[in-house]
Amino acid sequence: MTDQNNVALREHLVKLLTEGQAHATFEDAVKDMSPELYGKVPKGAEHSPWQLLEHLRIAQWDIVEFSRNEKHESPKWPEGYWPKEKSPADEKAWDKSVRAFKHSLKEMVDLVRDPKTDLFAKIPGGDGQTILREALLIADHNAYHVGQLVLVRRLLGAWG
Repeated sequence: MTDQNNVALREHLVKLLTEGQAHATFEDAVKDMSPELYGKVPKGAEHSPWQLLEHLRIAQWDIVEFSRNEKHESPKWPEGYWPKEKSPADEKAWDKSVRAFKHSLKEMVDLVRDPKTDLFAKIPGGDGQTILREALLIADHNAYHVGQLVLVRRLLGAWG
């Protein structure tokens, strides 16, 4: 791959991770949500906004840590990736989760942007995964669950 193609690939990945492209952004999905809705599960939905937020945070953190640390141990699937509680303890817990999500996303973006990162090299401790695959996995997973969060907000009458 030429240097020019490598730079272009990194730029495309960063945009995919951080911008809406063809879907709502994480920022859009959590913006201006009323704290009284954090723990509400609307009729026809499986999860509350809090559960979706925490799932997004935990899964993304796990992928980033797996990508950077060959000794990382992932939570047990599926229970380690979903909070038991429908609601956060308080508004501060919601804000802390939002900040943690943004922080781990920035860490993946930094990893992708770093020219020393070989996007195609197998990740030590994995079974064939690459940073490219993990960045795409985060983008795909986040798009799916951000879409769910938007749908839950719509069902709660708190979107648009």
